[in-house]
Amino acid sequence: MKKADWILILCVIIVLAPFFIPATGFFDWFCRATAQHPYIMAFFKFAILATLGEMLALRIREGVYNKPGFGIVPRMMVWGFLGMCIAMAMVIFKTGVPAFLGSLGWTSAAAVFAAPAFSWGKLGVAFAVSVLMNSIFAPVMMTFHKCTDIHITDNGGTVAGLLRPMKMREIFAHKVNWDMQWNFVIKKTIPLFWFPAHTITFILPPTFQVLFAALLGVALGLILAIKK
Repeated sequence: MKKADWILILCVIIVLAPFFIPATGFFDWFCRATAQHPYIMAFFKFAILATLGEMLALRIREGVYNKPGFGIVPRMMVWGFLGMCIAMAMVIFKTGVPAFLGSLGWTSAAAVFAAPAFSWGKLGVAFAVSVLMNSIFAPVMMTFHKCTDIHITDNGGTVAGLLRPMKMREIFAHKVNWDMQWNFVIKKTIPLFWFPAHTITFILPPTFQVLFAALLGVALGLILAIKK
């Protein structure tokens, strides 16, 4: 292991330690902040954790956590924005899918899903929410995120470069690796990884759902790195 690996491990321990020390009150503050400011908290959860996933992926591929043009800060800004979009999508689909199931005849779907106790019915609704969210929202979000990655790299990994207009036509036509994006990211990771992973997410207490979704971003970053 390199010095940078030990520094990262130390930073992770320092960040996580307050969660496990009751005297700090950090865990209670985290729960209150998540309930009161869900989208602000989603911004920071994804900005930190999902970007960390990309850094770990770079470490696996190239042996470093950062390099010229990688753009850690711009990536954090993009992931923060996407985190808020994901938190919004989770609310929309958690509310809409049970109502949709009710229109199909499962009139108790919303009540079963809202119940605190686990049940097979709750698992079924959670799976339906996961499938519909990842089938409708995820492909658009993933493709947009891929375009922002290319845009950040093309502009030297700077914040100013991130704010320049994106050349979407050029990126779509010539720079996105559609074989990877379609045949692996969308066709394989969505049904094989995101469907079951987000089913678990929607069974968790609401306070931890966005945090768990952000942690899944770390896992996906590692999967993509291994694939490459």
